[in-house]
Formats: sequence, C-alpha cells, structure tokens
Amino acid sequence: MMERGGKVGHGEDPQYIIDRFAQTRGRSLDLCARLTPEDMQVQSMEDASPAKWHLAHTTWFFETFILKPWAAGYSEFDRDFEYLFNSYYNGIGPQFKRANRGLVTRPSLDAVFAYRNHVDEAIRALHPERNGFSEIQPLLELGIQHEQQHQELILTDLQHAFFQNPKFPCVAPDQHVETIRHASPLQWIAFDAGIYAIGCTGDKFHFDNETPQHRTFLEAFRLASRLTTNAEYLSFIESRGYERPEFWLSEAWQMLQTNPRIAPLYWQKRGNEWFQFTLRGLQRLDPAAPVMHVNYYEADAFARWAGKRLPTEQEWEVAAGSLELGSNLRHSTPTLSPEYDGRNLTQMFNCRWQWTSSSYAPYPGYRPLPGTVGEYNGKFMVNQYVLRGGSVATPEGHIRKTYRNFFCPGASWQFSGLRLAESGP
Repeated sequence: MMERGGKVGHGEDPQYIIDRFAQTRGRSLDLCARLTPEDMQVQSMEDASPAKWHLAHTTWFFETFILKPWAAGYSEFDRDFEYLFNSYYNGIGPQFKRANRGLVTRPSLDAVFAYRNHVDEAIRALHPERNGFSEIQPLLELGIQHEQQHQELILTDLQHAFFQNPKFPCVAPDQHVETIRHASPLQWIAFDAGIYAIGCTGDKFHFDNETPQHRTFLEAFRLASRLTTNAEYLSFIESRGYERPEFWLSEAWQMLQTNPRIAPLYWQKRGNEWFQFTLRGLQRLDPAAPVMHVNYYEADAFARWAGKRLPTEQEWEVAAGSLELGSNLRHSTPTLSPEYDGRNLTQMFNCRWQWTSSSYAPYPGYRPLPGTVGEYNGKFMVNQYVLRGGSVATPEGHIRKTYRNFFCPGASWQFSGLRLAESGP
C-alpha cells in the first residue's frame, strides 16, 4: 500500500504510547531479521521500495515531524537523509526519485540501523509527564500507524522482488498459515435500504480520510457471505474470462492487449496443476482459499462474469457495522469448518483487502490535517479505488471498520481479493 494520511486520536495513556512505539519499531526489525543485505537493497519495480528504504523512511517520519520541531537540543543524524528518505512531502522539500530507490546503496544498511537507534533513543528520551507532550502524542501515534503500514509494505514489496527469483525463495517462513479445509456455501446476506452513518468519529485514532462522519442513503443490497475463492476464480479463467472483452472495462482490456496475462499475479501453471507464489514460497493453489493478488480490473471483470458486482465502500462499511471486529480477525476466520452454513458474513477483516467499486474521494466536508502532515491523504484522492478490511499481512490492531485503503486499479501486488454484491433485498 502507498502511505496513508492520518487524523490522530487523543486520550491514550502517554506511557502506553511510548511502549507501543518500542513494540512497533521492534516488529519492523523482526520482519527483516532473516533477510540478507542484498535482500534489503533490491527494488523490483517502481511501485515497490527496498526494505532498507522502508526502515529508513519510517525513521525519517519520527525525526521530521516530532524530533526536529519538538525535541529541544535534538541533533540531526544526517542532513542528506531529509532528501533521500522523504517519500512525497513537498512541504518538507524535494525527494529522491522513487523509481531509483534501489540504487541508493549508500548509506549502508548498518548506517540505516544506526539511524534508527539514534532516533529511537531520542524518542525514548521524551518525557510524557512534561508539558508539551500532549502536542507530541498525536504525532507519535500517527508515526506508529504509519510504520505499521510500512510493515505490510515490506512484505508486499519483498514478495514481488522474490517472485523475480527463479528459485522462488521464502519471504516470511513464520507468516501465519491459512488452513481452509472447506469453503462454506456462498449465501447472500441482505441489508435494508435506509440512511446510514458512514465514517469515523470519537477520540480513538483514525486517519483524516475516514472523516467526517456523514449520512448517506443506500438502496437495499446483498453481500456474499464470504470472499471469492481460488476455485471460483479458476472457473472464470477456464471459461476464457481473460479473452472475452465483454467482461472488461475498456481501459483494462487495452492493458491486457499490451501486457497479456491469463491469471492473477503470482499464479503459475505447471503441467495441469496451478501453483501460487506466497510469503512462504511457491505453494499448490488452495482451491478453498480466498483469491488474492487480483487488481481492480480483474475483480470487476470477475464480478461481471458472475452476473454480480463489487460492493460500494459504503455498503461494505454498513455490513461490517453488524459485526464485532474481533470475531473476524485472522486467527478465527481463515479456518472454516465443513459444518459452517454461510449464514453470516465472514472473512471481513484481516483476510484480504477487498476491492470496492468506489473511487477514492473526499467525504462531504472533508478537511485535511493542517500543515505538512495534511499531504498524507488528500492529495491522492484521484484515479484510485477504495479497498476495505485489511489482509493477512496487516498488523494486528491496525484495522478498523472505517479504514479506507486505496490503490490504482491496476495494482496487483497487494494482498487484495474480492467479495461479490448484488442489488435488491
């Protein structure tokens, strides 16, 4: 995912925020613990970034938005880092070209680790009991959430890089394994027409693009009880779905003619058997698992082929509002027993990012955060579509029912899938 911008909540215990900072920073290093310096330098495409860059950029965020303006006597680690590791904040200054991040072999990986230690020590030296910490606390929370987003990006970008290696090395051997023994019968869960509240409110953390909460009218609709499976998507492939223009948006069809493909990213057919490259290496395709790494065009084409459609983001949020967030987290939903009857929504959270048919646009009355951090979200509200729900790689505790992820319609390297919708009661 590209970085997302933040609205910061208040009310957390200051020491709790400091502790969460340390935990979050440690998890980023844990994700990279088995990587070689070469692994952490590689950049496989313009949309991805080296793991080394992710570690440096998240550190740059804390230094730039907290330590430089707020920490008295703070000594900048390296003045060149402001340019090298600025992602897109024009209010800070120019940035090194994104497509060339993999060419930045200097500073070394050791220097990046030293940079992280330097900044971490300075953050730990902040005193929660002193006057002024209340001003820092929301930015510290934003930095934590920002780093969590990059933890998922580390995995997505490494997976794409390792896929280019003919040996298909394992990215994350300890990554959670989905064990789906049986895909439940697909049922349709109905929601009444009405006026619904959309968006986030309250004091808990949320990004600014989730606000303001507002009302919207929805016609009656129905959502599939679970995500579309690999087996179902394979039926689309076997029916020559990638060769039939009637299912594809015009722009998507033109892209297929320029860059032909016959299956989702990371699928490979060997003989008569399909395989999928995963964080744990090349695996036999699990027919019961939700399809993953489809872009918006593919999700939309599949829905048309199935005689259905993708839900709007408002429909998805209304449906999610009927669930307890904890009941659909990754530890409970990937395993579905054969007896499950499909009468409830499942796999809504931390399973696959789910494409919606909604363009990424501001909510009525939206206002970006003041200052440079306001660049985090609003300026990307064009030519992108909204995804909801989180994925198997989204850090625990990071997702919310109102969370709006967004990507360009051709993006496939994220952990994205789809849930079908249809109109009517």
